[in-house]
Amino acid sequence: MSRYQEGDPGAACALVTRLSPQLYRFFLSQFVSRAHADDLLQETWMRIHEARHTYRPGEPVLPWFYAIARHIRVDHYRKAQRRATRELPMEESAEPVQPAAADPPGHSDLETLLATLPESQREVVALLKVSGMSLEEVARATSSSVGAVKQKAHRAYEKLRQLLGGAEAPASRKGAAS
Repeated sequence: MSRYQEGDPGAACALVTRLSPQLYRFFLSQFVSRAHADDLLQETWMRIHEARHTYRPGEPVLPWFYAIARHIRVDHYRKAQRRATRELPMEESAEPVQPAAADPPGHSDLETLLATLPESQREVVALLKVSGMSLEEVARATSSSVGAVKQKAHRAYEKLRQLLGGAEAPASRKGAAS
């Protein structure tokens, strides 16, 4: 990142090549269509390029990148909400819709399960499990404390366990035995 700040084009290419798949999965995990994920990824790289001077060398780079990506996703969501309240739907087209590319096995099941979580919990799970970030990195990217990230993750895992019909949480069992 420091080399990119200094104008090294090879460093820019290396960052884009290395981090784009992670950022793309982050956008897809937030239930954005593939087309929107592509757009959001491009917007993220444009904003990273514009804000590269704000990165402090020596600091972890992933939380900085994900904070920018998160803000872009929030901006996209707000814009879509405004558009939905202002635009009138058009009549449905008579043309058949083309089927989307096949998702990997279990992908839609995962999306369905994650859709039941509140936005903040879904985001934390996506950053921790899909993007592979540490608790500290997720805390920086979401502008929250490590404790808040742990709490959101714990609550998300508990809800997912319940939905999957898994065993009760250890705390629930402890309380039941008392």
